[in-house]
Amino acid sequence: MAEATKETILVVDDVDLVLGLVVLILKGAHYNVLQANSGTQALKVAADYPGRIDLLLSDVRMPEISGPALGAALTLTREDLHVMFMSAFPGGDLLVLNYGWSYIDKPFVKARLLEMVNSVLHSPNKSQGTHGFDTRKDTDPKEKMEADTTPPTYSR
Repeated sequence: MAEATKETILVVDDVDLVLGLVVLILKGAHYNVLQANSGTQALKVAADYPGRIDLLLSDVRMPEISGPALGAALTLTREDLHVMFMSAFPGGDLLVLNYGWSYIDKPFVKARLLEMVNSVLHSPNKSQGTHGFDTRKDTDPKEKMEADTTPPTYSR
């Protein structure tokens, strides 16, 4: 008896070899997999897909629409969508981690990808995206320094 279909994952990567490999790994783990080779195509696939999409797994740097821009756009219409990014570029994690999205470095091994996907899919945290952005980095450095050096007050 075949294992029941699990969650639906939309995989997006502009490198066909990477896209094909990730799709193969996820299908081998019995996920329902949608695929796109660009952010623009991913938006169309998501718009045309009538069912639930549980996870967006996207490359960070792509032509036309970046992974983070794609994630932000898709979460507007699919509020329960989990988002996870992958990148082979140094600093790719810095582009997404501050938004509360998950990230994996390329290249990765099959076991690590499946572990991360499972973890993200079963995380109760739905506060991923720009509304989870850490605004502390946007404060004036002088104000932050003053706040950090202000001695605490204690009441008796």
